[in-house]
Amino acid sequence: MQETADTTAQRGTITPKHRELLDQVLDKWSLQVLDQLCERPLRFNELRRAIPVVTQKSLTATLRRLERNGMVERVIVSTRPLAVEYRIAPLGRTLQDLIDALLDWSAANMPAVERARERFDTEEV
Repeated sequence: MQETADTTAQRGTITPKHRELLDQVLDKWSLQVLDQLCERPLRFNELRRAIPVVTQKSLTATLRRLERNGMVERVIVSTRPLAVEYRIAPLGRTLQDLIDALLDWSAANMPAVERARERFDTEEV
């Protein structure tokens, strides 16, 4: 019972480790990469085409971070020539509902956010 109480008490605490993980999962490109890979496995260039504004360097760094955190799997496909495919890992799959919720929320609330920004920017002048 003590373990459950400790976990509940820690739920509201964001430690440096939690912050690092959240920064890496919620960074500029990770949500889009995870969203794409939740749909189906993709090769690197397919991901670049799906997210055309991401640079090769940024996509490589994002995939490496997500792989290191257990969210994405890098799989060698035995074709000629050999190919690399990226797939959502089981741990990454647990984020799918959260990613969908965040993307839906942002789409639904963007007009209100834009109005708030306009009000704020007008008041600042």
